Amino acid sequence: MIASDACLAATRTWVETFVVAENLCPFANREVQRGSIDYRVIDGGDWPQALAALIAACRELESAPAIETCLLVIPEGLEAFDDYLDFLGLAETLMSDQGYEGIFQLASFHPDYCFADAEPEDPANYTNRSPWPMLHLLREASLEQALAAYPDPEAIPERNMARLRAIGGEPLARALAALRKK
Repeated sequence: MIASDACLAATRTWVETFVVAENLCPFANREVQRGSIDYRVIDGGDWPQALAALIAACRELESAPAIETCLLVIPEGLEAFDDYLDFLGLAETLMSDQGYEGIFQLASFHPDYCFADAEPEDPANYTNRSPWPMLHLLREASLEQALAAYPDPEAIPERNMARLRAIGGEPLARALAALRKK
């Protein structure tokens, strides 16, 4: 069993030392500085309970405008990437069924994330690799506003992939593994 406190601390470190430090999400630093990211651990071994936790997080975001975004960290139960993708599909369907389509968007992260058109060892996959499987709830309106104010937002994914390829897969894999050991 992975301790929730250690998992959340490592996830915060990942956000600060990787996502923000490498500028993979140019909007993340502001939310880190504001303290407006909600981090929580959910159990991926019980899918109905995990899906209920996702909807509870949506409801809480609706009623807490000071919280901009939520990272639902799933240290156990979705270790296999294919299982995670199946769960993600259910989560997206449930959010739509619950009326959250257009209100919240899910971004997905997993230690073994691999884009459909990429080789598993491609360092570009690290744009969506994290210490543990997680779902990232984003406010759709805030995302649209941030993208509208950012110069050339369409270039962000390509810039990120180029940056991570320049770093290389081995250093990225070591950094991610080190976070899981904290």
